[in-house]
Amino acid sequence: GVEVYEGRVMLTGATRDNKLSDEAVRLVWEVNGVKDVINEIQLDRNATAIDFAQDAWITTQLKSNLTFDSDIMAINYAVETVRGRVYLIGVAQNKTELSKVIAHASAIKHVTNVISHVRLKKKPFEAL
Repeated sequence: GVEVYEGRVMLTGATRDNKLSDEAVRLVWEVNGVKDVINEIQLDRNATAIDFAQDAWITTQLKSNLTFDSDIMAINYAVETVRGRVYLIGVAQNKTELSKVIAHASAIKHVTNVISHVRLKKKPFEAL
């Protein structure tokens, strides 16, 4: 998977060959405007179709939960799941919102870990 947020590129997935992961990172850095590459590609020699289906179901549930939570601006988050690990990237309005997003992810069956690459929204300049 590839998610891009504010010039930050998060790569996720599983491969049997580290060379493929390294090549993906190299190719991303060649793209104009890339500020950061987050390589979350896992070395995995035993992934099955059931694993991929379960990961897709986790991602779907989380996106739905975020969308219907009125305290969360779901549009500000991208979600990928690999082997039960949920990866998040985006911008949270504040720490409370990010905590809720992580709590939603953690509560889903078969989630083993939540890895956040989410940044907190910068506060606008306030006059004194």
